[in-house]
Amino acid sequence: MTLQQLEYIKALDEYRHYVTAAQQCFVSQPNLTMQVKKLEEEIGVRIFDRNKKPLQPTEIGKEVILRARQILREARQLKEFVNHEKESVEGEFTIGIIPTLAPYLLPNFLPIFIKDNPKVHLKIQELQTRQIISHLENGIIDIGLLVTPLNESSIREIPVFYEPFLLYLPENHRFLSEKLMLAEDLDPREVLVLEEGHCFREQALSICKRAKHGSSIGFDYQSGSIESLKSLVKNGVGYTLVPELSVVTELNSVHVRRFTHPEPVREVSIVVHSSYIKESVIHRLKDAIQKVIPKRLLERQSIVEFIWN
Repeated sequence: MTLQQLEYIKALDEYRHYVTAAQQCFVSQPNLTMQVKKLEEEIGVRIFDRNKKPLQPTEIGKEVILRARQILREARQLKEFVNHEKESVEGEFTIGIIPTLAPYLLPNFLPIFIKDNPKVHLKIQELQTRQIISHLENGIIDIGLLVTPLNESSIREIPVFYEPFLLYLPENHRFLSEKLMLAEDLDPREVLVLEEGHCFREQALSICKRAKHGSSIGFDYQSGSIESLKSLVKNGVGYTLVPELSVVTELNSVHVRRFTHPEPVREVSIVVHSSYIKESVIHRLKDAIQKVIPKRLLERQSIVEFIWN
């Protein structure tokens, strides 16, 4: 039984003529006739008495048609409800964001989003990538902000911007004489990384694995935050990799160096469960973020090398 078959018997009841009903349904008369017959065979009753002119529904057919009309009405109402839900921007939404994004992104886009969407209340949690994926799959959160691709069939990814990795150096370091850095020049024995569980750690390791010092990489220092790593560096303990937004006010300082092209970058995306329907909220969130992001981070250029999560 299909909604289309119910539309056909509804049209037949209204026009009492196969050709006219088929024309109103924009199908051929043989196709409409065949679908009505299939429906009758499936439910085991004769809906129309074909011996009467004009066509008449049987007694049980009248009840079937009545219920078909109810089902079609409810189906239309459901579609209208879903369309409204897709377009409406109101209610409470829970967002999970990774710690290496939260302190640099939230203070910038939240004021704009809240001002432009007064009927929305956001509940925001700092979570690691694996937690965000699990919470999306279990319906605990609505939206995630993290680094992609995830390669999860149940998760939909909406790329928002592409953030370069930069090198953060202490004063008087030998690399300060270089305007642009090569990943191969990094010494893994000096590089500070985040502790286990942070996706940014894996991305930093991915860059460092290309270093000329071999695949046996040891790190003497691990931290839970990028700001802690920067503080260590400023005090002369090694150097570290940082996302550009974390040093946006220090880009011209002695501590920051860019890599040669293609720059290593991370793709930052909004992620939702594949069944999520609030498209308007996704679009508003993406727009608010892109308004505060430096324009150079918005374009995915062919010369850029991506470091995946």
